Amino acid sequence: MARPVWSGVITFGLVTVPVRMYSATEDHTTHFHQLQRGTDDRVRNKRVNERTGKDVGYDDIVKGYEISDGEYVTVEPEELQDIAPGKSQVIDVSGFVAADEVDPVHYVRAYYLSPGGEQYHKPYELLRAALATTGRTGIATFVMHSKEYLVALRAGEDVLALHTLHWADEIRDPREELPELPEHERTGSRELRTAQQLVESMSTTFRPQDYRDTYEERVRALIEAKAKGERITPEEGPPEATNVVDLSEALNRSIERARARGGGRGGGTARRGGTGRSGARSGSRGAGRSGAGGGSRAGSRERPREGRRKSAPKKTSAGRGGPPLEELSKDELYRRATDRGVKGRSRMTREQLAEALGASKKAA
Repeated sequence: MARPVWSGVITFGLVTVPVRMYSATEDHTTHFHQLQRGTDDRVRNKRVNERTGKDVGYDDIVKGYEISDGEYVTVEPEELQDIAPGKSQVIDVSGFVAADEVDPVHYVRAYYLSPGGEQYHKPYELLRAALATTGRTGIATFVMHSKEYLVALRAGEDVLALHTLHWADEIRDPREELPELPEHERTGSRELRTAQQLVESMSTTFRPQDYRDTYEERVRALIEAKAKGERITPEEGPPEATNVVDLSEALNRSIERARARGGGRGGGTARRGGTGRSGARSGSRGAGRSGAGGGSRAGSRERPREGRRKSAPKKTSAGRGGPPLEELSKDELYRRATDRGVKGRSRMTREQLAEALGASKKAA
């Protein structure tokens, strides 16, 4: 059972709802220790005086703000606590806005809120239901660990969610920060209409469970392989940028490919954050994989649908009628080889992985 990271009350109007706050996410990143090369000796960080080189105890460390070269103003923890905002146990809702008014660039971290006790279930659920039915998001401020936060209060299916937000002066203006931006595409242009058709042909329903951190899986596979004295094959590089001259042709071929594979609907080959690597399983192992954006370079070679059906029995996965193994990315082939326990997979090329998977299917 998770432990609350904060407890207090939500206030809106004259209504006060006691709540407890819990982190909504967790980190699954593989964490490494630092070792001296050639040994198993850990490397430790120490707090030392820059001038004398001597260790400094934690109790002897204070915060310092540099006001000029080498000159600091020191601030004690108690001084910061004295000036912290007084409402340290209150999520003070100042108003409610339409949910789409909050630009996603403002979101920082997500938390879940639970009622502060069984006697507060009624007002808690009333607030959640009111936000859900009106499509509104509460905007509030509160203090946690001596820091003030701007937050958005949203209604989930069963729970109130709180998202910390960046303050306005923390958001960069892309027109000032980026070296160049293109002019807006002319409305009604042929390329824009084709691009819109491609977007529609790849439209789907967002299913987070269909997406996996394929890089993290490769990190763990690397550790596993090195522990066994094996080597792992390097990841393929990113695809080349589309030539502007061939843009229309690339768009049209992408539309044909998406339609041939059933578009993006009904689950499909998932990729994380546009990395160009294909990855996740759909919710059902029996479901077909959508080709659009599937990350397979081989898949960019168009084949007649009729020919594709003929080749499917040869090297499709589990005979599900999905894309041939030759059209899958190396990352997806490696994942399937891992699922089937193919030995020596970490040293195989993309073609060897496809052959090994085809052989394992025949043997099964």
